[in-house]
Amino acid sequence: KQDVLKYIAQRKVDPSPPVQRTSSESDRIQLDEKQYDYESQITAKARGVKMTRMRQAIAEHMVRSKNASAHVTTVFEVDMTRVVAHREAHKSESARKDVNLTFTAYFVMASAAALKDHPTVNSSLLEDTILLKEQINVGVAVSLGQEGLLVPVIRDAGDKGLLVIAAELNDLASRARQRELKLDEVREGTFTITNHGTSGSLMATPIINQPQCAILGVGAIQKRVMVFDDDVAIRPMVYLTLSFDHRIIDGYVADEFLAKVKEVLEHWE
Repeated sequence: KQDVLKYIAQRKVDPSPPVQRTSSESDRIQLDEKQYDYESQITAKARGVKMTRMRQAIAEHMVRSKNASAHVTTVFEVDMTRVVAHREAHKSESARKDVNLTFTAYFVMASAAALKDHPTVNSSLLEDTILLKEQINVGVAVSLGQEGLLVPVIRDAGDKGLLVIAAELNDLASRARQRELKLDEVREGTFTITNHGTSGSLMATPIINQPQCAILGVGAIQKRVMVFDDDVAIRPMVYLTLSFDHRIIDGYVADEFLAKVKEVLEHWE
């Protein structure tokens, strides 16, 4: 109230209206400000590093995705108790078969099960037509450090068991880091998972991998104090974030999909 009264009193003393700028003047002022900011950056002490072709391609792909899709992100918290117990019970057996049973394999399998129940999430948009993909091909982002990342694809993930998925993940990730992937192994993905939790990140809002309509972000698995039916317990928890294209999917469908992923992981058998 005092602010309003002070403003009214000031207007009585100086009733002159504020200066109205034309749109061209406003554009020129904004341009000048941007130019100033840019010049102030390049005149500071810095070492120029030329972007690699991979970095340039990633930059173009990400900007195109943000411009093309109406990005929205929803977040679920998942109790990983059963998954952790299952992995502990079977990772030695998997190792004897030369397979590293990673948590990512569980997220791939849970996502594939949810995609079967919610085929709209396994789609893309072509003008005014939603293309529901018949195959469930799950891409998994593999970091190459400063150079960028590659997204090898596990084809027909909904028809494969956990150990098979884990073995394929091991092979694809290894060859991605050695730059030995074939072109067909990074094409035709219908859904993507990015496990940013491997570097300690708890939550993120990943950008959709075009022309797909959704991407799952997996945070770090951390033990947290939780309340279940008025009882306090320490559980391994993880945040899952789903960025989705609101042109194709509404929040209700996205939440149902992520709820299914949560159900599969929390009731792992």
